[in-house]
Amino acid sequence: MRDLPINLLRTFLVVAETLNLTEAARLLHKAPSTVSMQLNRLEELVANPLMERGQHGVRLTPAGIQLTNHARQLLNLHDQIVGSFQNMDIDGTVRLGSHDQYASRTLSPLLQEFILSYPEAQLEVFCDHSPDTLLRKLDKGQLDIALVEMMADSTGGTRLRRDSLVWVGSRDHHLLGSPVLPLAVFDEGCYHRQYARRVLEEAGISYRIAFTSQSRAGVLAAVRAGVGIGIIPLHTMEDDLVILNEELPPLPETEVALFTGKKVNEATKRLEQIVRDSPLFNPLGVAHQ
Repeated sequence: MRDLPINLLRTFLVVAETLNLTEAARLLHKAPSTVSMQLNRLEELVANPLMERGQHGVRLTPAGIQLTNHARQLLNLHDQIVGSFQNMDIDGTVRLGSHDQYASRTLSPLLQEFILSYPEAQLEVFCDHSPDTLLRKLDKGQLDIALVEMMADSTGGTRLRRDSLVWVGSRDHHLLGSPVLPLAVFDEGCYHRQYARRVLEEAGISYRIAFTSQSRAGVLAAVRAGVGIGIIPLHTMEDDLVILNEELPPLPETEVALFTGKKVNEATKRLEQIVRDSPLFNPLGVAHQ
């Protein structure tokens, strides 16, 4: 039996998540030919095709889907073993603030990586839909690090990823013909809610707040049930929803920004580096102070 190199499995997982060789190569900071060569080598080792390449990207084969699950488990265990020996001297509490949009999706594998790599550190996560609340807590020393959604091209923090906001609706319920457009949104303080109200008012479209929640799961449950139309970042789009941008006024672009407190421990610095280096984010190359 031949061993599967860890670096090949890491490359495979990024391709499996993006389903695009060019995008995966950019995120991994490798040449597309290198990524393709690593995938070919991995397919040789498992003696099965893992992906089908096409004009519009790649598609996982049944063997590729199976390997994705196994590879995640193997890499998690590998990182836990390595972290338990290499980082035993990194301890202390890390207080992270984040919008629920990211804590429940994009951040999940990064937090898992941190916990496995630094088993002696104690992670505390605070979620809030209001960027202003997160930044106030950071300024008061109640948080050590915060992942905040900001208006594109505004200032502050290290910008990690630019994204577009999209209107989303249910595949089974069509609300665009409603005399008054129902919205499913976060509570007051969320930028998505502010942006939606502003562009609808400017376009002269009547609307009402039909559902509010402090969590992404609550908002999207209402969207799926046909209670209202929601607003989410494009990179967090889910397969059972539909984008309604062609029928509604455009929403502004946003950026994910990372803010770190002035006096933080080494464990916080390590989490900051994990977030900065993650291929799940798209570094813009500009750090705002």
